[in-house]
Amino acid sequence: MKRLALIALIALTACKEEVAEAPDPVDLTPEALSFFCQMNIAEHGGPKGQIHLEGYPAPLFFAQVRDMVAYLKSPERDAEITAVYVSDMGAAPNWRQPGISNWIAADGATFVVGSNVAGGMGAPEVVPFADPTAADVFITQYGGAQMPLSDIPAAEVLGPVDLDLKLETPA
Repeated sequence: MKRLALIALIALTACKEEVAEAPDPVDLTPEALSFFCQMNIAEHGGPKGQIHLEGYPAPLFFAQVRDMVAYLKSPERDAEITAVYVSDMGAAPNWRQPGISNWIAADGATFVVGSNVAGGMGAPEVVPFADPTAADVFITQYGGAQMPLSDIPAAEVLGPVDLDLKLETPA
């Protein structure tokens, strides 16, 4: 009986799918191109995003977190998503230089949505923070509301951009 139980346990273990560990974030380089526009990310300020796809050696980079969230909410994808990272703007040197290695997991970040700031491509930005207190300080100056990635409304990232908006570029 013990032998049969051992064989069953081995069979069950062999049938289990292996859970792959999420890849680490990749430092932002001067050569990194934004997925949608293929423009050099270093030429645009504001927070950035990166999405890792199964079977792809390099992540997809995004010049704006807004664009990255739009990709996540889109039904079309090239492969299974294995990890998503965003710039921690609480650790960024400044808006123009969001940092090359201050990546945080997007599913644990606090996002400021609805502020009056423009991202790297000039559209309203969704601004990520590791620390909710840093997000509160940002909200005091630029408006908006805190929410997790899962609560960001599709209309905030997929809808048309009001070209008459007067958006700020933080210092």
